[in-house]
Amino acid sequence: MLIKDWMTKEVITVTPDTSMLKASKILKEHNIRRLPVIDEQGKLIGIVTDRDIKDASPSKATTLDVHELYYLLSEIKVKDIMTPNPITINVNDTVEKAAITMLKKKIEGMPVVDEDEKVVGIITDTDVFKVLIDITGVYLGGIQMGFTLENKPGTLKAVLEVLKQHNARITSILSSYEKPVPGKRQVFIRIQDMEKSEENKLKEELEKNFELLYWIRDHVA
Repeated sequence: MLIKDWMTKEVITVTPDTSMLKASKILKEHNIRRLPVIDEQGKLIGIVTDRDIKDASPSKATTLDVHELYYLLSEIKVKDIMTPNPITINVNDTVEKAAITMLKKKIEGMPVVDEDEKVVGIITDTDVFKVLIDITGVYLGGIQMGFTLENKPGTLKAVLEVLKQHNARITSILSSYEKPVPGKRQVFIRIQDMEKSEENKLKEELEKNFELLYWIRDHVA
């Protein structure tokens, strides 16, 4: 799944000479947490976040009056508090790569750039959650089942054949190699709702022939 299909495309940016006061106002007005900083050619040179602004703002215990405080905030520029050369990802990379990058770097989002290093989008952890929801089909409800299978050709096919025999309609299939013992994998299959008696027959046959980890019906509002 490509980033360009899931990123936020309408990117709000600022320049290095934008005041911290204005940047803070933009963040609040648009309910966002980060602003890419671009130069005159539109190329990314930094990023400023709500945390940067908070850290650079005077303490509540300051002795400055309101006019002095606003003057100070208007004098501080984005270039003074931004993170230069921020972590980015290419528009043609995958969402999975974005997720790994954010996890490793412990960040919640990053600018998406094209081949010319121009900002074309923003990808955040919320976007990654949306992808997860979409590929699992959880909003469609139904039943999800988990299996531990041998990691060799044909093992998944055998499960799918049983589902086919019971006229189960598959919504999604996902695999994981994180937890199983060597030589095995976990497979998660979601099917659409089915008549209760047929559902019971299907579950019974799967439990009999495979290592069924769980069988759960999701109710998502």
